[in-house]
Amino acid sequence: MNSAYLLILVLGISLFGLFAAYLLAQWVLRHKVGDEAMQRISNAIKEGAEAFLRRQNRTIILLALAVAAFLFIGYGFVREHREWDPVGSSTSLAFWITLSFVLGALCSVVAGYIGMWVSIRSNIRTAHAALSSLNDALRIALRGGAVSGLMVVAMSLLGVGGLYALVEAFGSVEPTKIPLLIVGYGFGASFVALFAQLGGGIYTKAADVGADLVGKVEAGIPEDDPRNPAVIADLVGDNVGDCAGRGADLFESTAAENIGAMILGASLAAMAEKASMGFSAGVVGVMMFPLVARAFGIIASVIGIVSVKMDKEEKLDPMDALNRGYYVAVVLAMIAFGFATYWLLSSPQAPNAWWHFYICGIIGVLTSVAFVYITQYYTEYKYRPVKLIAEASKTGPATNIIAGVSVGFECTAAPVLVMGAALLGAYYIGRSAFPTDSGVNAGLFGTAVATMGMLATAAFILAMDTFGPITDNAGGIVEMSQQPENVRKKTDRLDAVGNTTKALTKGYAIGSAALAAFLLFQAYMDEVRQYAGLGHDHPFPIDLSKPVVFVGGLLGAALVFLFSSMAIRAVGKAAQSIIEEVRRQYAKLPRINDIIQFPADFKPNYGTCVDIVTRSALRQMVVPGLLVVLTPVAVGLLFKIFITPDDPLIAAEAVASLLMVGTIAGILMALFLNNSGGAWDNAKKYIEAGAHGGKYLTTADGKKMKNPIHGAAVVGDTVGDPFKDTAGPSLHVLIKLLSTITLVLAPLFI
Repeated sequence: MNSAYLLILVLGISLFGLFAAYLLAQWVLRHKVGDEAMQRISNAIKEGAEAFLRRQNRTIILLALAVAAFLFIGYGFVREHREWDPVGSSTSLAFWITLSFVLGALCSVVAGYIGMWVSIRSNIRTAHAALSSLNDALRIALRGGAVSGLMVVAMSLLGVGGLYALVEAFGSVEPTKIPLLIVGYGFGASFVALFAQLGGGIYTKAADVGADLVGKVEAGIPEDDPRNPAVIADLVGDNVGDCAGRGADLFESTAAENIGAMILGASLAAMAEKASMGFSAGVVGVMMFPLVARAFGIIASVIGIVSVKMDKEEKLDPMDALNRGYYVAVVLAMIAFGFATYWLLSSPQAPNAWWHFYICGIIGVLTSVAFVYITQYYTEYKYRPVKLIAEASKTGPATNIIAGVSVGFECTAAPVLVMGAALLGAYYIGRSAFPTDSGVNAGLFGTAVATMGMLATAAFILAMDTFGPITDNAGGIVEMSQQPENVRKKTDRLDAVGNTTKALTKGYAIGSAALAAFLLFQAYMDEVRQYAGLGHDHPFPIDLSKPVVFVGGLLGAALVFLFSSMAIRAVGKAAQSIIEEVRRQYAKLPRINDIIQFPADFKPNYGTCVDIVTRSALRQMVVPGLLVVLTPVAVGLLFKIFITPDDPLIAAEAVASLLMVGTIAGILMALFLNNSGGAWDNAKKYIEAGAHGGKYLTTADGKKMKNPIHGAAVVGDTVGDPFKDTAGPSLHVLIKLLSTITLVLAPLFI
């Protein structure tokens, strides 16, 4: 099949996705922005978020330029050209790898910035709409989030497809070799994602911890109370962490997974041609399948997003409205997925192959649904785990933390069983797509198709994720501008749904990261074979009985723990500064029963807290980020001293071990951190909703006093904050960054 036709289709749908994002942004921005009090708060959030993102992006771009220079020098001047390289010279290889890295980084930065730009303008419009209509508020929040979702997925697809077209037009490269030249795009996206997620996570949780510990526990004031000096920094953090950070995370997921699947698709198609079992669409059709399937997912997501609305009486649970739109998107995406598999993955010699791959895609979708339900079970307060933590709070913070840690360890089992079943099911169904005696093993490509199925509705998932910070900010604006109680009840309904969608998308993100990491690991193995001049079917075992390989794996596991430690400590350091500043502003205020009595004219200084947490987050994110980038590079280059004529791939094998063991440890650690943190958070909310006496107790003389059970739950929630919103989500990116950096640098390890 002519690749030009497929590229036009992919690039055309990508542009449609960007145009749909533009129309949704225009629709959102047409709505009113509320009164002066609302605008004053919204403007403070907007200024803080934009200032942080500008400074963060400046830091990321400087680091990215240094990495780009390293890539060009390493490929162009350090590594010697080899006859089986995809292009004819070292400088050509260096040019394409470096260009793809730079474009991946820039596209990720642009997509994240535009998405957040719209979200911080959607919050006030959501808040104002809630004055009159819950349905309007719901639609504004979701469509504001959808701008981010569509921008991320469409730009990811546009970048990969556009780079493929560029190399094809100007590179004179065999089509099956093109994915090897554009792997840098995934690395660039992963590089930005790590710093965006890590920096945003440090910011949001440092502000949140400071606001909670001093505001709720010490001052005894409600969440989002305008008297809390850290409240604006907390609301800014929702945007830079949950919106920009998660957007960068899913951008690199889709970009890296597209390229990895293209590499495996090229290998499968070449193997099938060799066995006279070729696909009807040819090698190019199989290789372009991931891009075509992802493009159809954009259309399905757009239809699902615009179909979300409440009933006329507004009695419907907003979560049900979102779920209905999600199911519409999933059904449409699966119909389109089936068409794409029949069109591009049919083989006349194996007429059943296409529906085997289609089932692999359905396995991916079912896996995402299973992850959503598992996450709900461990993080919602109507189920046993959260109630257990709330019950443990009755005897103090220590037992609360013990219970939360036990829940975190427990919650790793079910997702591992689901992932194992998905990978094994997809592998063996893919393997059975061709006759056993044909010699064609499509098992690994089956796992790639399952990953594509899981990410088919990534745009809708990200829209639901960004819906969370928009509704959280809207609730804060309503609270701080002292709107009527009935309006706050509406935004509370949306905020509760937003908390659920944020938790669910974390589960989705780690599930997709796990499947994508396995796919990228296999792509790395295939790339090593190609750059070493070996065939696609040449064995390349990872033998952990070799000391060098075992040490590589050990370093991979240690990297996960060290990175998590540094991320959590960074939140603690930044939070200490915020706590000290808020206490300074409260120091001279009178207290009764240890509850601060605020004078009517008290005006907190929000700007100081915003500035403190901005500087601290940017300073603290650099070292953990560079640790992740440099560790696999150091192992791959230093372990070349162990290369012998009998074992020429030992350094590449050690890096594969680092990648494999680091991925396994990273998945388990991320599950522990995400779900334990979410469970602690909702145990606190469960008590605030009235369980175990609620937030305050009433004394015999009718006075209010703090409930120590609630205080214990707040301590647990504070411990969980950097778990679920900093270290956990950053590990999603770390898992895939290890894969993309090894994909890019594999030739330097041989």
